[in-house]
Amino acid sequence: MPDTQTAAKRKLSRQQYLDLYYFMRLNREVEDTMTRLFRQNKIVGGLYSSLGQEAVSVGSAYALEKKDWMAPMIRNIGALLVKGVPPRDIFTQHMAKYTSPTKGKDGTSHFGDLENLHIVSPISMLGDLIPVLTGVAMAGRYLGQKIVSMTWIGDGGSSTGVFHEGLNLAASQKAAFVLILENNQWAYSTPVRRQVPIENLADRAKAYGIPSYIVEGNDVVAMYSTAREAVDRARSGEGPILIEAKTFRRRGHAQHDPAEYVPSAQREYWEKRDPIALYEKFLTEEKLLDARGKKEIEDKISTLLEKEREFAENSPFPPPEFAAQGVYCTGDDCHKIRPRWERPIAEVMPPKSSVEPVWTVEGFGHGKSSSRENAPIHFGDTQPAKEPPVNAAISPANPPAKPPARKSAPAKSAAHGKARR
Repeated sequence: MPDTQTAAKRKLSRQQYLDLYYFMRLNREVEDTMTRLFRQNKIVGGLYSSLGQEAVSVGSAYALEKKDWMAPMIRNIGALLVKGVPPRDIFTQHMAKYTSPTKGKDGTSHFGDLENLHIVSPISMLGDLIPVLTGVAMAGRYLGQKIVSMTWIGDGGSSTGVFHEGLNLAASQKAAFVLILENNQWAYSTPVRRQVPIENLADRAKAYGIPSYIVEGNDVVAMYSTAREAVDRARSGEGPILIEAKTFRRRGHAQHDPAEYVPSAQREYWEKRDPIALYEKFLTEEKLLDARGKKEIEDKISTLLEKEREFAENSPFPPPEFAAQGVYCTGDDCHKIRPRWERPIAEVMPPKSSVEPVWTVEGFGHGKSSSRENAPIHFGDTQPAKEPPVNAAISPANPPAKPPARKSAPAKSAAHGKARR
């Protein structure tokens, strides 16, 4: 069994409950609109659906504050909408229009907003956003901003080398970083069980001594509650946290993929666990949403998307002479982002920042005792590794139990030592 738990659900205000519903519905309608545009050959790049995964993006991004940073992946359109990206930017970006965030230089979701919304553009090399957002968190701490950074990765992407390198960097630096691992059961056409020998990908956090959670990814309230707890813990200085969201990708890898490799029984199981349908039922039972309120939200989304789609379709393509502009960061074409100091610079400059170039090594690298220089060596003796504090329930009021004291074993030949299983 994994040493992980789901955070207790928070009691939200009525408006927060309805916000989560609105953004999930908006997420789905935006993608449905783009599917129609794609079939009309009006979208020129790849189109990647998050059908069935909306609760993960919306719930986790809703836990961030305005000053926090995030880097979405191709299936995190919901996170973009929560952070404040208008649908027209998503439409024009995929249609490669001159009014898009990249002015038509990219035909998919590779765009961000560093200046205002604090969004780092997606990177196609899966896993690379983890060290990038670790660096963002470290920079925020250096500048005194008290920010948290967040990014997402899929189950397949968690098998890349940079996933582990980035997570190790975040752990060693105690970066205020939250990683959402979307376990949607398939890495393109490879099922999770064919790529990793473990049931819960959250177990990978143990290797770096960081906390982890497992959450029902189709429960938007649980997703938000868990992400909010992780964000609060990271902001308070506890370091990085990994959240594994169990969910399902109900469409293929992209529009060109019919996903015929997915067993029909598995698809039917997850279709019955549609996050929007489940949440609608909850809101209705809790008397937070009625037929009138639902229609008001539907009409609001329909009116917005009609206006945003028309803007995108009527926008021009970039002029040919623009192709050579903005390729290199030179002169006025370069961004004007500068460090935003929220602490006295003197704190990170000598002499205040100076430290003695000598490290104290507790136990001299052998153990916790401060006087182990003459400690005997018992050949063949083994010592169980201490489990890292990965249990989400650990808190100052409920500290982890101390491991039992190590007993000295009689000297024996190394050849007779038992291997630790």
